[in-house]
Amino acid sequence: QLQAFGGGLVQAGGSLRLSCSPSGRTFGNYDMGWLRRAPGKEREFVAAISWGGNGITNYSDSVKDRFTISRDNAKNTVYLQMNSLKPEDTAVYYCAAAPTISFIQRGLGHWGQGTQVTVSS
Repeated sequence: QLQAFGGGLVQAGGSLRLSCSPSGRTFGNYDMGWLRRAPGKEREFVAAISWGGNGITNYSDSVKDRFTISRDNAKNTVYLQMNSLKPEDTAVYYCAAAPTISFIQRGLGHWGQGTQVTVSS
């Protein structure tokens, strides 16, 4: 339902931009966000953005000031600009859509297939 794109291999300090669009249905009025799962670790909240309210954003402390989430409501697409990447950012990144940001933070809502991000040291 949600297809993530843009992953890849990048050196530490580099940048990547992820995007996510729905397929098969729309998620109008839903808040959207990103979570990630690193090898051997639990799923972790990364960032989320509200549908309304001029796009209220929320970030985990580990990515704040390095990652920027944005969305295009007309295209029902969400983006994650990742700068100053670190090896510890290596993970599969998943896009999610849910009625509220708190749902996304708890890993609830609609998910899609993830995209692999690998940051080499």
